[in-house]
Amino acid sequence: MLYALSDVLPDCLSSVYARAFAAFFVSLILALCCGDRVIRLLHAHQSKGQPIRTDGPKSHLLTKQGTPTMGGVLILGAVVAAVLLCGAWDAPLLWVALTVLLVFGFVGFADDYVKVTKQTANAMTPRMKLVLQFSTALAAVGVISFLMPAEERFVLNFPYFDNLYFDLWWFYVPFAMVVIVGSSNAVNLSDGLDGLASGLSIIAFAVFMVLAYVSGLFPAGEHSLPAVPHAGEMTVVCAAVVGGCLGFLWFNAAPAKVFMGDTGSLALGGLLGTIAVMLKQEILLAIVGLVFVAEAVSVMVQVFWYRRTGKRFFKMAPIHHHFEQCGWPETRVVLRFWIIAAAAGAFGLAAL
Repeated sequence: MLYALSDVLPDCLSSVYARAFAAFFVSLILALCCGDRVIRLLHAHQSKGQPIRTDGPKSHLLTKQGTPTMGGVLILGAVVAAVLLCGAWDAPLLWVALTVLLVFGFVGFADDYVKVTKQTANAMTPRMKLVLQFSTALAAVGVISFLMPAEERFVLNFPYFDNLYFDLWWFYVPFAMVVIVGSSNAVNLSDGLDGLASGLSIIAFAVFMVLAYVSGLFPAGEHSLPAVPHAGEMTVVCAAVVGGCLGFLWFNAAPAKVFMGDTGSLALGGLLGTIAVMLKQEILLAIVGLVFVAEAVSVMVQVFWYRRTGKRFFKMAPIHHHFEQCGWPETRVVLRFWIIAAAAGAFGLAAL
């Protein structure tokens, strides 16, 4: 615990910056070193691998059959270990973030487990998932709101505009819950191509790492973000996630040796939404996570349009499958979505 040694370590080694740097490399190295062992373990317990959608791209039935899922346990394990080693244990927001990560990860793990044991693409019912997700989000938002200064507790900030905000009163609580649950499911929907969700998560968490560092450690007035107490520790959390996802991407890049599964995607999305709520940057999340938003909206549009007309608006949803059906190779879809996400992330940083 580097923070616990702050009395004996030089300031340059116990600062948030140094601990975030250490968390990144601890998480990265753990993911790289443990990746092959985790994949072998998953292979041993998943004889047929993740069930592949029969209504999805036909190429996936040939190239992805037998690939194990639940690879998110590698990310979660690396992130939790790095945060516990490098984070400040007396920062309450740190424990809120870890709790959301683990609870959402457990929900995803349970869903993945049923999928691989019963070889079905539909495991937990959507209602069951949402009940668990919203319950966790309610607890997280309640604790976060309690820890916030009274003047910031129920405020919705608008990025790029100084002192532009709107007090939602108690309506902020359900709004923040929707942000967390929506983010979780949006990241989950993006986990359909090799390396897509992990690459997008790296970009999004890297942006929020910078935002957390500025918001938590610099006085109000030196930037356009609201100053949030203890938000600096989210720099360590985000750095650990970036390292863990980067290490996982080593094994998840095309052709993937393992899939993230709901274990990883639901957990990462829930954590991303939670950090956005902590930093009071819910609107900025939609900008930085533009690709995640597009994935979720494409599914909603597809369902709405099919129910109204009996026809599909996209060739296939989520939208990454639409471009596959248009003839784009999988790697081209992934790389171009990464580019769009990087551009959106750069635009998000302009809020500073």
